[in-house]
Amino acid sequence: MQTSLKYRAMSASNRKPSYVLSFLLGVTLMLAFSKLGASNPQSPHHVYELRLYHVNEGKMDALKARFRDHTDAIFRRHNMKSIGYWSPEDAPDSQNLFIYILEHPSRQEAEKNWAAFQADPEWQKVKAESEANGKLADHIDHYFMDPTSFSALK
Repeated sequence: MQTSLKYRAMSASNRKPSYVLSFLLGVTLMLAFSKLGASNPQSPHHVYELRLYHVNEGKMDALKARFRDHTDAIFRRHNMKSIGYWSPEDAPDSQNLFIYILEHPSRQEAEKNWAAFQADPEWQKVKAESEANGKLADHIDHYFMDPTSFSALK
């Protein structure tokens, strides 16, 4: 209990990034799995991709608009299924972190579909237009994941 209070008292800048990432990964996975549940059983060969966008200052609304208005539809055209999109509730992450999970038929298909997505003329146009006043994200972390044997996804 004392450790928990001590951790909460620390400023966000003093927390190790790996603690924040681990927490966000856990929350994101729980939300994704609860959304999918038993109503959407998947083949064990599906792979999931967690993506964390570290958004440049003042660019969050533009990034969300790009996903809402364009990116998600282009993903679908390239066999990339969006499981969900999240924003952290607490600052400073609520200002500069955008999280989502994609489902792919396999790791190989994911790589092929990403290449097709990046080459898509509509995506190239949307990206260029949305970044006319500067890049939206500083960098992107991504992780390919397989469900465990005890996961809601099998």
